[in-house]
Amino acid sequence: MFDYIIIGAGSAGCVLANRLSENPAVKVLLLEAGPRDWHPFIHMPAGLSKLVNRKGVNWDYTTAAEPHLQHRSLWWPRGKVLGGSSSINAMCYIRGVPADYDDWAAQGATGWHWDNVLPYFRKSEGNSRGADALHGGDGPLSVSDLRYTNPLSQVFIDAAMQAGVPHNTDFNGPAQEGVGFYQVTQRDGARCSSAVAYLHPARERPNLTVHTGAQVSRITFDRRRASGVTYAMGGQSFHQPAAREVLLCGGAINSPQLLMLSGIGPADALRRLGIAVVQDAPSVGANLQDHLDICTLYKATQRITYDRISDIKVGFDYYLRGRRGPGSSNIAEAGGFARSALAPDARPDIQFHFVPAMLDDHGRNRLPGDGFTLHACFLRPRSRGRLSLASDRAGDKPRIEANYLGDEEGFDLRMMVECAKVSREILNQPALEPYRGAPLFPARNDLGDAELIEFIRAKAESVYHPIGTCRMGNDPGAVVDPALRVNGVEGLRVVDASVMPTLIGGNTNAPTIMIAERAADLVRAAGGIRAGSEA
Repeated sequence: MFDYIIIGAGSAGCVLANRLSENPAVKVLLLEAGPRDWHPFIHMPAGLSKLVNRKGVNWDYTTAAEPHLQHRSLWWPRGKVLGGSSSINAMCYIRGVPADYDDWAAQGATGWHWDNVLPYFRKSEGNSRGADALHGGDGPLSVSDLRYTNPLSQVFIDAAMQAGVPHNTDFNGPAQEGVGFYQVTQRDGARCSSAVAYLHPARERPNLTVHTGAQVSRITFDRRRASGVTYAMGGQSFHQPAAREVLLCGGAINSPQLLMLSGIGPADALRRLGIAVVQDAPSVGANLQDHLDICTLYKATQRITYDRISDIKVGFDYYLRGRRGPGSSNIAEAGGFARSALAPDARPDIQFHFVPAMLDDHGRNRLPGDGFTLHACFLRPRSRGRLSLASDRAGDKPRIEANYLGDEEGFDLRMMVECAKVSREILNQPALEPYRGAPLFPARNDLGDAELIEFIRAKAESVYHPIGTCRMGNDPGAVVDPALRVNGVEGLRVVDASVMPTLIGGNTNAPTIMIAERAADLVRAAGGIRAGSEA
């Protein structure tokens, strides 16, 4: 029998598998629905553009028709592979700002304030610049400067500075505001996913078992204690008991889905699907949040973008010249953070990702010629959505209602208009004049607010940061307590981005890894286990 069963080998699950199996007396089973991370496009950073339509490593979710976005269904790619979304993302390493975590604590996530979480960020981080008071230098997650950047990315930085945004060489340093090049989760020019950082070094441990292609359908209970899981693998069904705990690491979509399939969720909705109720938990699937993103695109007058770059040359430079050249780029090389005129506090409230290529519909719609794209998102949306079951079958995708721009005050929409305006201001600075061609999206530079609103409703998309559907807190409506234990039952925790009470100011992968690092200590403390020694 295994002591711990971890469901999901994504950003959080790989961390837990490594940390819990450090003790040779503790037996750990890690179950992942997707395949091994064998594909070369996963490991070559620029290969992320080739993963867009590769459904074998992607859950390929879409939202329900979004009422405030012209009833469009938005695409939500999520990693279905060892490493999860850290194996298919753009690798930007961002932690947010201290006030984001102090807000969590103020909302009832006791113990998750900045002073509590910073040691775990530092523990996970192996920054190529070395360690200091805010950074780790020898953690398993390699963080580095990009080996290669497109010349246009520096031009964007110059343009943003001309627009009044300060230069910043470290978005995870003393101040977040500013523009510059992102540091990325890469090691020696290759992607450093959570699988590379945490799982691969632990794979040979005899007390760690990893199954891929294992679709979990239920968490089972003995009375009110999680007793194990049922899953399908290789055309067969299995039930595996857990001696200590079941640790659910499916992410903001799969974790609430599996809780509800297992009888933990809104009781009436579960009964309508014939699911036996273990715990009436109306908040499971609620509190869904995501960063909505608006892209401003221009044609380029010079052929220096990535739009028509030779795949053969990229591969040659990367594989035969020591992981060099454009193949080591994360594509979204430069960006940063700005504080708008509408910001309610001192934190930056807009994030930029600059792409020296034309990116429409997540890159799925290839546009002819050359151009560049500026992504801009509002960092702290007030809209809240919900995830619910479409059926009682684990193989059926849940219903995702993101409810973008659905806040009653209309603040999110005003902020998205601000994002579009600031993007236009930056891209029209003198630094970009030698490269800037005709505007593409939107097609004119002189749109008023009403026209920008229609543009946003027609073109805004997810920037892939869903969180909050298993919110942690100390109130009766919280799904998990501050130790990440599922309320109302025993032996079950949720460890992933779904537990975040609110979005942090930036990309969500680094915070998810931090959550898992801290959770490993919480689990070991509860079990009386010391790392690397006998239980």
